[in-house]
Amino acid sequence: MEGRAAALGAGTVLNALATGTGAAFGIDVETRASVALDPSAEAVSGTIAEVPDADTALIERCVSLATDRWGDGEGGTVRTDSDVPLAAGLKSSSAAANATVLATCDALGLTVGDEGDRAGDAADPAVDVTRLEACRLGVRAAREAGVTVTGAFDDATASMLGGVTVTDNGSDDLRSRETVDWDVLVWTPPERAYSADADVARCEAVARMADLVADLALDGRYAEAMTVNGLAFSAALGFDADPAVEAMSHATGVSLSGTGPSVVAVADPTDPETDLDVVADAWDERPGALRRTTTRNDGASVE
Repeated sequence: MEGRAAALGAGTVLNALATGTGAAFGIDVETRASVALDPSAEAVSGTIAEVPDADTALIERCVSLATDRWGDGEGGTVRTDSDVPLAAGLKSSSAAANATVLATCDALGLTVGDEGDRAGDAADPAVDVTRLEACRLGVRAAREAGVTVTGAFDDATASMLGGVTVTDNGSDDLRSRETVDWDVLVWTPPERAYSADADVARCEAVARMADLVADLALDGRYAEAMTVNGLAFSAALGFDADPAVEAMSHATGVSLSGTGPSVVAVADPTDPETDLDVVADAWDERPGALRRTTTRNDGASVE
């Protein structure tokens, strides 16, 4: 009873801490999970390859919830390895949860797929578990493990489904999803920021700006939305807005990602006025790491 799966990291369009409405987009960095189930085991033991002494409560809870729901409560082991840095604002927890739940489904011999393309369509009868069902289970595990304030359904759907998603994180409702094709540049400074430690009261103080960002996102103006988001939440969370300002004239959109500290700039490749090389030159003067990648619209998958 073994399974493997991979899920995407993501960048932020709208931080959900202010109003509960959030938006994010999948990027081409992955977290992979391997699950081995043992019907005789009474517990789940987890390992995170990059940080062997890291807290594994989230991935262990994902396996337990998945086997309780779709299996017979099997225990076993789970191991993740990732290209997504931990506590950097690139949705490492959502990617780990999604990959782990899908790998557990794979180990249980379940077929994972999607609901119909149109609202109201029934799921394919050949599908045992939809990706949205798996996503919601991972969000529940994240809440129970205490790694998120909002439940991060926006981050989780972008990681699971790809593209840009807009969500209501209070009701775990997917409000919209669209594909995007952007080049992406990520600057990650050396420090780390944990979502569960974010100052929620400070974020709620920019709720009016968050409402504006939500309106832009629901109108399909994602890049503008993320730029407004980045300025508002950099101020609310105490991050320097200078990296975003350096990128604005050369990128389609730029934002602090999640609760930081990473800053993500995107460029529409059809826009001749964008040049992420110029942004990279500016950001390369800062301590930390740069990553060039792209958006992805396919989402998480069983391997």
